[in-house]
Amino acid sequence: MNQEDVKVAFYLKTNETNAAGRCPVMGRLTVGRSECVFSAKMLAPRSLWMSGRMKGKSAEAGEINCRLDELRASALAIYREQSAVRDRVTAEEVKCLLLGMAYGQETLLDYFRSFIEQFEKRVGVNRTAKSACTYRCAYEHVARFLSERLRLSDVPFSALDRSVVDKFDLYLRTERRLAPNTVVLYMSRLHTVINKAIAAGIITADPFSGYEPPRPERRRRYLTREELRRLMTTPLSVPRLYLVRDLFLFSCYTGISYGDMCRLTAANLETADDGTVWIKATREKTNVEFEIPLLDLPLHIIDKYRDTTSDGKLLPMYGNSELNKGLKQLAAACGIDRKLTFHMARHTYATEITLSHGVPMETVSRMLGHSRVDTTQIYAQVTDNKIDTDTQSLDERIAERFTVAI
Repeated sequence: MNQEDVKVAFYLKTNETNAAGRCPVMGRLTVGRSECVFSAKMLAPRSLWMSGRMKGKSAEAGEINCRLDELRASALAIYREQSAVRDRVTAEEVKCLLLGMAYGQETLLDYFRSFIEQFEKRVGVNRTAKSACTYRCAYEHVARFLSERLRLSDVPFSALDRSVVDKFDLYLRTERRLAPNTVVLYMSRLHTVINKAIAAGIITADPFSGYEPPRPERRRRYLTREELRRLMTTPLSVPRLYLVRDLFLFSCYTGISYGDMCRLTAANLETADDGTVWIKATREKTNVEFEIPLLDLPLHIIDKYRDTTSDGKLLPMYGNSELNKGLKQLAAACGIDRKLTFHMARHTYATEITLSHGVPMETVSRMLGHSRVDTTQIYAQVTDNKIDTDTQSLDERIAERFTVAI
């Protein structure tokens, strides 16, 4: 491509004229068949603008025209440098480099790396290693996107706009073929980093403004009352499955996740003045405290396996993959015609054990260790049994208060 194929033109964004009659100056950069626009980060009087420049010999006109000439010269210089080492250079690439040179803003990947370094220092304090891992994965996807799609090793914050966000979303879905919820996670991680940059004054406009990724509705799976009954009463021919069932039922009747069950010790048990035994611990995932009064079944399971572990843990836990493999066999033995995963037990506790029996949402949220009640609402389902029970209770209360004259 010849130098003549690169053009930079300037115009006013007249639909954003301010009270003083000044408009934002915009640039239109054309490289071959590719084209993009950018803000020149200045205002110019609409009355003195003509053919892409300021007219007149005032100091302001001279200053604005000089700045426009500098931007044009910089764009042409960037194109010459890039085309010397690469065959195909786009207008978007020249714009990204132009804005970074013109305004000296920090670049996205540099800032992202710094963010991760600071985040990792807080792992074990108020952040988890798993969350740090998701930020590193998001960073790697962003870096790969810039390299493969934009042919850039980095990009200045000033070059980020909604189009870059949309292109990254499409890249994750089509070229990386990630699951929809994984796309939502990585886009959320990138947005968090950009919000930090906004808070630090590095960038003023949020490129995510108006962005709403499609979120597939996931049905939270839980065991029904009948499935729980089968699970508890079906004789098992494989002795190993009794422990798998006990661990699963313990989670069904306490709501404690697999990771948190692995960390439980006798020190997490407390007996209240009325004799109720409680489990009090802190969630590994969110560092939020939770307190759960134990029902008879989990108490029985604790007594059954008391002093059977060599590491002082409350329960002899299987590895997660081995446990889920056992749950598959357990489902087949109990005539449950669907896939069981250990996390279904936590959903079952929220839905079938607590909310369906009238336990208030706020109480369930506290027992599950959620930092927000709306998280509990996502886990919980309103069952037909709960609707029927509530309706009957309402009917009885109304019948007590009102009578119909016949």
